[in-house]
Amino acid sequence: MKFYDINNHNNIVSLQEAVIKSLSRTSGLYMPEFIPSLPDSFFVALPDLSLQEIAFQVASAMFGNDIPNHDLKQIVDEALSFPIPLKQLDENLFVLELFHGPTLAFKDVGARFMAGLFQYFLRNQSKEVVILVATSGDTGSAVANAFFNKKGVKVVILYPAGKVSGLQEKQLTTMGGNILALRVEGNFDDCQHLVKLAFADKEINGKLNLTSANSINFARLFPQSFFYFHALSQLGKNTKPVVVSVPSGNLGNLTSGLIAKKMGLPVHKFIAATNLNRSLPDYLTSGNFKPQQTFHTISNAMDVGNPSNFPRILEIYRNQHIEIASQIKGFSFDDLQNRSAMSELHDIYSYQADPHGALGYWGLKEYGLTGDEVGIFLETAHPAKFPYEVEKATKTQVAIPESLSVLADLPTQSLKISNSYDDLLQQLLKMA
Repeated sequence: MKFYDINNHNNIVSLQEAVIKSLSRTSGLYMPEFIPSLPDSFFVALPDLSLQEIAFQVASAMFGNDIPNHDLKQIVDEALSFPIPLKQLDENLFVLELFHGPTLAFKDVGARFMAGLFQYFLRNQSKEVVILVATSGDTGSAVANAFFNKKGVKVVILYPAGKVSGLQEKQLTTMGGNILALRVEGNFDDCQHLVKLAFADKEINGKLNLTSANSINFARLFPQSFFYFHALSQLGKNTKPVVVSVPSGNLGNLTSGLIAKKMGLPVHKFIAATNLNRSLPDYLTSGNFKPQQTFHTISNAMDVGNPSNFPRILEIYRNQHIEIASQIKGFSFDDLQNRSAMSELHDIYSYQADPHGALGYWGLKEYGLTGDEVGIFLETAHPAKFPYEVEKATKTQVAIPESLSVLADLPTQSLKISNSYDDLLQQLLKMA
């Protein structure tokens, strides 16, 4: 499989370059030259396949012969060593729990798979790679965990000061070793902008082998398609149309679901459930995409006013607004509605959701599921990562897993910088 730069379709690169470089010289995202279709036999067998078997077959179809089967299977098995259960709440309502990985968030799937690809491609290289990643909450901790003490890799994480939860910050800043955490005076879009400036800076790229582990890197985004296939496999021999509601911020998770659908997964509709940062729902209504001011909400990982992966959605559907709007329904909710969603899930279904998954549920409610449809919403993070808001909404205590509770007494290791590129540049130059 070859990959093209969406800013210049004539710029074609290998899977290895798309993974290791993550962005083109024009700061363009990479997309596969085509999205392969999976055979009918795969979908017939789907209910009987394990998560690892699904991931191997889906990845094989996308990557072709770029990675030998033995190595690809090892990457899959090591990355997906935890369950992703689909739990039934009522006859037609299900929740896909994506928080059973080591950092208790859905981004463990993509980060761990990507780390495996990096180790495979870097096995014969001597030059160290510096991973530069912006995070609005869970990406940084997932990447830090996946790449911690990996040979030949350093990780620099930028996160907005005061705009991630306390436990999220602990996950980002307590590892040390080859992980450098930078807390930026600004919001997530500022962090993301700094990362893009660094990739466009020829001088620093001449001194460092920079790459990214955000969902701008196809290797981080694509593996998330695996759990959509796994969700439908757990439905068994379902004949009803399936509607999947995705808590949406930077749109990597939604884009991976759309790729799964293009590969043949029978999803009837996707719902993009956003908080007040509603650039995608506004586009779906108007046909005009406008980056917006970022609003801080209780679902902080979705506080993105200018989502990086929107251009990929345009590529998948060849810029056809009518087709995009026919496949995706977008809804925006405020914090009051978010708290109502958490409360209702607990009161009606005895289910404790975090502020991100709760918006996925509220998206299904706004969509209006019929009795002839099946609805699945994604629970993207463990509620213990947001104990104050969950306990406030549900009036019940959140059980803190041991993997989080042990972080409380660990010292924070982070450096504060402004949202000026010069500050970031000085930190990067120290690594050169």
